[in-house]
Amino acid sequence: MKKSDSSSGFLSFFDPRTYGERSADAIARWAGSWVFIIGFLIFLGLWMAVNVYAWVGEWDPYPFILLNLVLSCIAALQAPIILMSQNRHAQKDRLKIEYDYKVNRKAERGIEEILKKLDKIGAKRK
Repeated sequence: MKKSDSSSGFLSFFDPRTYGERSADAIARWAGSWVFIIGFLIFLGLWMAVNVYAWVGEWDPYPFILLNLVLSCIAALQAPIILMSQNRHAQKDRLKIEYDYKVNRKAERGIEEILKKLDKIGAKRK
């Protein structure tokens, strides 16, 4: 995936996106990476190991109620942020499609004019 120019320090000053949009994109990019997934799996494994073997019954015993709360909170916050990023990208794609359509229509009109001129030239040669 190509990084946008806005991720560099100098160009981010001129980035037309709001702080919230840049943040949502950064979180979505980070939360959708293998580094996050593997790191989070390690975190979960450590949490369970510490609670089962180190402090049984003292902190967060087997059903891991606190861990479930943490996971629910992360999911509740992460999902809307990722959706905001996806919505922004969808809006950007719609604008690009609209621009491409306008360019294609202009090219089509130009080709039609060229074909008309070629028809006139062909008619004069006969």
